[in-house]
Amino acid sequence: MVEKIIYSNKLLSIIIESSFKEKGITFFTPDDFSQQLAYMNHPTGKVIQPHIHNPIPREVQYTQEVLFIKKGKLRVDFYNDEKEYLESRILETGDIILLIQGGHGFEVLEEVEMYEVKQGPYAGDKDKTRFEAK
Repeated sequence: MVEKIIYSNKLLSIIIESSFKEKGITFFTPDDFSQQLAYMNHPTGKVIQPHIHNPIPREVQYTQEVLFIKKGKLRVDFYNDEKEYLESRILETGDIILLIQGGHGFEVLEEVEMYEVKQGPYAGDKDKTRFEAK
């Protein structure tokens, strides 16, 4: 299953449950997103031609991040740009989430191991604005 979290016609997040399965390549993001997320399912013997990624200047306005839940259970709280709470979702082992825009916070419900992938370079304190949950 794939779920899109939308608020005021803005896509805040895409959640891909661990049970998702399709043949071939499925892109969850449009071409203009600064973070691309796809699922690939190929049969034994499939050859992916060797390639090099060319240097192309890109301008990134917002950090988008992908979390891969290796183990455990994590609640994700979504906020709008005014820091107002919107809704929550629970992620479990094997789930993936792309956080696109808006605010977010987390609570670990069961000990969690996860990977995070996001754009760099990291800008330190300038990279995010922290706020209290409401």
